[in-house]
Amino acid sequence: MSFQEVFLTIEGRRKLEDELEYLMTVRRVEVASAIREAKMDGDVMENAGYEEAKRQQAFLEGRIRTVEGLLKSAVLIDASGNKDEVTLGTRVTVQEAGYDPETYTIVGSAEANPGQGRISNESPLGKALLGHKQGDKVTFQSPGGPVEMEVLQLE
Repeated sequence: MSFQEVFLTIEGRRKLEDELEYLMTVRRVEVASAIREAKMDGDVMENAGYEEAKRQQAFLEGRIRTVEGLLKSAVLIDASGNKDEVTLGTRVTVQEAGYDPETYTIVGSAEANPGQGRISNESPLGKALLGHKQGDKVTFQSPGGPVEMEVLQLE
């Protein structure tokens, strides 16, 4: 399985490293224990607990491989750079006419969480904002049609 570059903040990389540590040191032990216990319950061919434990093991190992791949292909976002235009790592406040201002941090897709104000550089709004400066108006396509926003502030 090959991964393309994944843009991560230092915080995002740390979260993935913590998740990998947890999966490998805690979850693997828990799943192995569940498999051992299920085997003790008798015939594994007709043992729902064993099947469930093996399913959890497969999911766990898949997630470990995914996180390892993300970390290997990670490109750290330098959020301390140019604050004159929107780039990866920029915290930007935008406003659509008639609505309250909204503040987002532009991150790579692996860290995107719109509910926490972290939007992907690959999202329609993220793409539209990249390269723009304070005072610029940007338009992007939303499910409801085109939306225009003004860039109010960059941090």
